[in-house]
Amino acid sequence: MNKEILELADIRLLVDSFYDKVREDDRLASVFNEKIGDQWPKHLERMYRFWQTILLEEHTYHGSPFAPHAGLPVNRAHFDRWLYLFYQTVDENFTGELAREAKWRAGKMAQMFLYKIEYHKNNNVDPHH
Repeated sequence: MNKEILELADIRLLVDSFYDKVREDDRLASVFNEKIGDQWPKHLERMYRFWQTILLEEHTYHGSPFAPHAGLPVNRAHFDRWLYLFYQTVDENFTGELAREAKWRAGKMAQMFLYKIEYHKNNNVDPHH
């Protein structure tokens, strides 16, 4: 039975379940594993804080979410797959207002990241400046 997203333990379940899928996915695993390498625990901790800040309004995340993604070799198909897996993970585990908000925010974030990555590629702009 699905539950609502109410506390950090729920965020951890969401993040861990989602990235378990990403790490096994034919399209996404190589991109993530190449970028993150052996830093998965650090990455997951950062994702807990990010979603905790967004969904629970407990401000534990600091930084710019886009910067680490700026130079990734990805396109719309990668973002579509990322979003599909994220929605699937939310729907498998959660229900309620914050579950819907998590999906909405993930969709907006994917849209913005894709736009910015394509802009930097198409205009030969260094995304770190």
